[in-house]
Amino acid sequence: MLSKSKVKQIRSLELKKFRNETNTFVAEGNKLVADMLPAFECDLLIAKPSWMATQGDIPAKELLEADDNDIRKASFLKNPQDVLAVFKRPAWSLEEADPQQQLILALDGIQDPGNLGTIIRLADWFGIEHIVCSQDTADAFSPKTVQATMGALVHVKVHYTDLPAYLQKQAEHQVPLYGTFLDGENIYTKELSETGIIIMGNEGNGIRPETEALVNEKLYIPNYPQERETSESLNVAIATAVVCAEFRRRG
Repeated sequence: MLSKSKVKQIRSLELKKFRNETNTFVAEGNKLVADMLPAFECDLLIAKPSWMATQGDIPAKELLEADDNDIRKASFLKNPQDVLAVFKRPAWSLEEADPQQQLILALDGIQDPGNLGTIIRLADWFGIEHIVCSQDTADAFSPKTVQATMGALVHVKVHYTDLPAYLQKQAEHQVPLYGTFLDGENIYTKELSETGIIIMGNEGNGIRPETEALVNEKLYIPNYPQERETSESLNVAIATAVVCAEFRRRG
């Protein structure tokens, strides 16, 4: 049986404050946890005996057998699976993210954990290894975001920084800074670089003015047909997919 204190410890990690204090995060689900075990240090793993029996040697500091009721008490999911784990948050260096050598995503105030998780998953699919976020972007290690990534955090490093200052530094090195705007150039006809930074903005307000001022390559995703009246904009995760797909199609 899982102790009340252990359940409380796990449940506290729903809040960013406690994730920061302990430098840990939660992942749930048979495949997600199995994918993350080789990549991240595991402080605690609770699982049904049937799941443990299929795993062999499990690299966790603390390993606890649990039944359905135990896992349900600790879980953040509506329909918990067989395993839940608490991992150490990795120490990723922003210095690794060199937009002069690779394509990087930058997120300016993305608020929805589901959108962020989907964007991380998209980055993984399109071979983008680094995402640079403004400090007010949703936390990549919140339970909802981690679940939405479907394990992509194993391959994609997410950094938080003063985004305008970071972009200003890159602009001084003539790095292409792409952003999507209604007055931008058609993405399907504009010349695109194989390296640089793609900036995606907040769900409701888009890219904020101080960030927009640094964008040197404005893009527009046209609707079809262009003369037809449509909804005002695309969901940011969908727009990210369209932009990344076009960059990779050219490359």
